[in-house]
Amino acid sequence: MKLACASSSLHRDIESGELTQLEFLDLCARELACDGVVLDVRHFPRTDDDYLAQVKKMATDRGLTIAAVSDSGFFSETPQRMATMLDWAITLGAPLVSAPLARETEYSWTEQLERLSAATSLAKSRNITLALRNAPETFAATAHDCKRAAKEADSAWLRFGPDPQRLDAASDPHALAANTVLVWSDVSLETDRSIAQILAAYANFRGHLALDEPSETGSLAALRTSVRRWQTAMLNRI
Repeated sequence: MKLACASSSLHRDIESGELTQLEFLDLCARELACDGVVLDVRHFPRTDDDYLAQVKKMATDRGLTIAAVSDSGFFSETPQRMATMLDWAITLGAPLVSAPLARETEYSWTEQLERLSAATSLAKSRNITLALRNAPETFAATAHDCKRAAKEADSAWLRFGPDPQRLDAASDPHALAANTVLVWSDVSLETDRSIAQILAAYANFRGHLALDEPSETGSLAALRTSVRRWQTAMLNRI
């Protein structure tokens, strides 16, 4: 398992202008010494090809993998917007776009499935894998929900990007492990026990674990502590 920091973990600092996206990349490489990053679509000050190429080049120069692009609204977007997000991922060299499904109050399941089908078709045409992220009150809140979505979408370009700490008590993280391409961990919910449980559940996972703070009130100090805790746990596991 490799360690990535999500730019959404420092959303407040980036949104306020205290930290730029490029400074975030530098921080992840030089101070946090993580393996990769997950870039939230909200944090791109520009999306022209020149700027996206600059982000990709800087990540490469710093030894960082752009593990994924995250977009909380991806599966609620129009096909045209979905295509744009996927094209950004291609330009950045990111193999994944990670997103939760819509809230259950936003659409009917039939409407969500139509958007899911459109998304997987577009992802297939661009060879970008979609990492479905569970989230409370969405159509993919539980492990069972995630498996249902994958079964009905019936696409090899839809895989799982679970946040095990946000699954309900009845959900078994092992049930998603075989088709998991990205794992999330909430900085504010982490304990040594929860870290050990995630490492045990995904013992054979070779992708990235992304550190995030969905409350959007995360701090650099909290992220730094989280990175060190995970790095120590991973070293002790070897």
